[in-house]
Amino acid sequence: MDVLWLDQNDVRSLLNIPDAMDAVEKAFEQHGRKKVQMPPKSYLYFESHNGDLRTMPAYLEEQDVAGVKIVNVHPDNREKGLPTVMALFILNSTATGAPLAVMDATYLTDIRTGAAGGIAAKYLARPESRVLGIVGSGNQARTQLLAIANVFDLEEIKVYSAHRTRGEQFKLEMEGKAGCSITVCSSIEDVCDCDILVTVTPVREPIVRSEWIKPGTHINAIGADAAGKEELEPSILVCSRVVVDDMAQASHSGEVNVPLSSGVIGVEDICCELGEVIAGLKPGRLDNSEITIFDSTGLAIQDVATALLVYHTAKGKSVGKKLPMF
Repeated sequence: MDVLWLDQNDVRSLLNIPDAMDAVEKAFEQHGRKKVQMPPKSYLYFESHNGDLRTMPAYLEEQDVAGVKIVNVHPDNREKGLPTVMALFILNSTATGAPLAVMDATYLTDIRTGAAGGIAAKYLARPESRVLGIVGSGNQARTQLLAIANVFDLEEIKVYSAHRTRGEQFKLEMEGKAGCSITVCSSIEDVCDCDILVTVTPVREPIVRSEWIKPGTHINAIGADAAGKEELEPSILVCSRVVVDDMAQASHSGEVNVPLSSGVIGVEDICCELGEVIAGLKPGRLDNSEITIFDSTGLAIQDVATALLVYHTAKGKSVGKKLPMF
């Protein structure tokens, strides 16, 4: 029995934003219709190294495929010349349990998270949205931009980075891909003057203030993906329509985790899950003046759906290496 090994170059050659968005949207729809098995991600915390390791299993019933991702988050890796996030994915046969493929999932994680942000904006942002604001300038800022630009005809992009040189590099790299001008702003407040706001930082204290958010804004809150993390001032959630990717997971590791634990909001203040909106079971945006928030923690169903896409494409193009299992 052979296992297909796909390195990062393989995955990059096989995966693009539009196809990933299609696969991830269908996975969210199945999630909304309760057609998946997905326990909340589990964490190992390495406090002395300022990092953690996570395992993320899931089963997509309609495609009859399962798998698990092992992923780390180490913010200090940038200083060591390593990615902040690194991941490996194992795709399994449900008939035998045997691994079908093992693949690098670092790039896959960036793409599937960006895809979820684009899908959320598609369902929750105002259709006429033209100005995108991004707080943060890392890999996830790039894929969020590409996914949202795949849905909206953007006319202006604003970005803020805690390190100005990284913001300028982001502009240099992404302006041509975005198809419109990118302005590197000197403050987060300036970035918040937008139609769609994306926050992609690892902070543990709010950096986006309520008075900076104008009516009708949609927010993709991406950075809070572990207990204690939050990017938005809690009062923003109080006056917004909040949609999470998964209620159980977001409650302990998403943007809502701190406001929930402190009692600023209750579970009843969370509208629904994105999959329920996609499946037509719950309404998304109710009017053009409403502030909407998508709380993204990153779901294992996104990984399974994207990895399955990569696997099938690789087999069709004879990409990767076959390694003997026994």
